[in-house]
Amino acid sequence: MPSLVIFILLICGLSGNVYAADKPPTLSTGQKIYNERCYFCHGYAGDAQTVAASFLVPPPVNFTRADAKIFTPAFIVSVLRKGEPSTAMQSFAGILTEAEMEQVAQFVVDAFVQRNNLIHTYYHTTENGWPDHQRYADAFPFATGKISMNQAVEKLTPAQLRGRDLFLSGCVICHNRGDDPDTKNPVIWEARPLSYPRNHYLTAAPEPKSEAPKLDAMTSASPYLLHDIPPSLNNPSPTVLRGQKLFQDNCAFCHAADGTGKNWIGSFLEPHPRNLRDPAFMKNMSREKLATTIREGVLETSMPAWKSVLSEAEIAAIVTYIAEVFYPIAE
Repeated sequence: MPSLVIFILLICGLSGNVYAADKPPTLSTGQKIYNERCYFCHGYAGDAQTVAASFLVPPPVNFTRADAKIFTPAFIVSVLRKGEPSTAMQSFAGILTEAEMEQVAQFVVDAFVQRNNLIHTYYHTTENGWPDHQRYADAFPFATGKISMNQAVEKLTPAQLRGRDLFLSGCVICHNRGDDPDTKNPVIWEARPLSYPRNHYLTAAPEPKSEAPKLDAMTSASPYLLHDIPPSLNNPSPTVLRGQKLFQDNCAFCHAADGTGKNWIGSFLEPHPRNLRDPAFMKNMSREKLATTIREGVLETSMPAWKSVLSEAEIAAIVTYIAEVFYPIAE
């Protein structure tokens, strides 16, 4: 399970508006900016109930529970401008203009702080690559918590089994079920560094006399799937095998399973995660420098310090894996 994974700038595209265009323009535009830049951590509804939020320490602010006396537009603009030290909230200076910061701040205050989540924003639109979102309906009960993920599979109907598999294959990346109502046996998620959205999960035509289309995850995946496949290993050493598991469990979410950083997450982080297979960057890399980067992180980027998460031996194994699989780095 990755820890302290930083998600800052993800998911370009404009979600459906709850504010009519230009009525008022500040809130309408602010919502568009929020949906493009902020929702992955703070949630569509401003409540920070996302998988990304569950990985962050400290967690993102839940705007629906924020103190209106503190979370004023001016205060939010200040945070956007300067960031928050020792958190995943980095400065947006140079990314958003002052006017855009003011617009998104006005939206957050109006929609979430003052209205306390009475307004909900939407991402699953045709414009964002989600045509006919209803085709995922079998997964909806698991995304909303109406059916517990701990429900015994033998008690699920065929449609519910399809929905459960679909939820775990795609929806879980954003729809965090850490608050699963069945708390006797809490779900422990394993990291799957896959790219989403996978826009055409249900692609096959319905079978004759059947209303249920086949599930075809591989042929329906987004173009980012290529980078979600780890390189094949040829007679790997135990250290490389250990490094592979550590990298795929902790690093691949941003750097991609193939180390290029060209997966869905990596493509939207700003600055982009390093392409660990790029000769222009890696030719000057040493194993010691790479270990230091993993250990200490990189300021003003989404690369956190892993020294409190990974041991020195684990960092060394990751370095060996990168050096022997992605790009040759001298001892």
